[in-house]
Amino acid sequence: MRTMTEPQSRALQREKRKPLAAAWLTATKHKYLYVLLLPGLLWYFIFRYLPMYGVMIAFKDYNFSKGIWGSPWVGLKHFEFLLHNQDFYAIVRNTLVINLYELIFAFPVPVILALLLNEMKNLLFKRAVQTVVYFPHFLSWVVFGGIIIQLLSPNEGLINNILRSLGMEPVFFMSKSEYFRPIVVISSILKESGWGAIIYLAALSSIDTEQYEAATIDGANRWQKLVYVTLPGIRNTILIMLILKVGYLLDVGFEQIYILYNPSVYDVGDVLSTYIYRIGLQSAQFSITAAIGLFQSVIGFFLIWGTNRLAKKYSEVSLW
Repeated sequence: MRTMTEPQSRALQREKRKPLAAAWLTATKHKYLYVLLLPGLLWYFIFRYLPMYGVMIAFKDYNFSKGIWGSPWVGLKHFEFLLHNQDFYAIVRNTLVINLYELIFAFPVPVILALLLNEMKNLLFKRAVQTVVYFPHFLSWVVFGGIIIQLLSPNEGLINNILRSLGMEPVFFMSKSEYFRPIVVISSILKESGWGAIIYLAALSSIDTEQYEAATIDGANRWQKLVYVTLPGIRNTILIMLILKVGYLLDVGFEQIYILYNPSVYDVGDVLSTYIYRIGLQSAQFSITAAIGLFQSVIGFFLIWGTNRLAKKYSEVSLW
């Protein structure tokens, strides 16, 4: 076997150090950008990665006085409890149905709104509209939900006052199961569609204007420009946002549901986040809520993975 000479060994070591030297040179060159990145990385580490340590209580019979390590292991006991609990299936169904409604009816609204804003030529009017549709995003669900409840109030609500003026009986919207899910979806659209449109407006601004000029020369009207230039230009952004949205099919915002629902609509409005609140904080069954959280995370991962595979197979866009 041929042995390596000392000069050859030093040359090999230098070759191995080259990528490290290049990485260090890049980090030194852009050191201020890395400093700006550091708070975001710290936030993710502290609030996203460190809490993963507590996932183990899903496999333990957690006792607050004994702590995480002192609590006894119970294996899959809590997962078996969930799988044999009929209430859990109803809650998962409610979560999926509400999210599917939002995926079907709420997801396209920011896209449509961005397209409409992009077509506005009067900049002053466009900015005024943008301000109006962005503003609800900055209100908390406590405030915005209170406005929705007040609008739908059977005694003083604007909607029921209009119904009375038309000779109709007032409707108790917030206490009827058939109205709760539409109210959740519509309130989500009113609050978040304007803010969501920002992403698509940014994508629209990156479309080359020469494509519109070429389409005009070819005799395309505004609708044809929309179909053949604008929508293909933001298709990748729409697909990425759709993949991310599918990953949250088992996650409905706690604040919105908690503010809007009441015991009379639990059969259609009780979702995983509110169930976790009642079981975990009010009943102090932390192990069961940890099991639910782990269940959500695993299912969410597979949803994103599957959607990403489909997107990668049928288009050139994917998360990885």
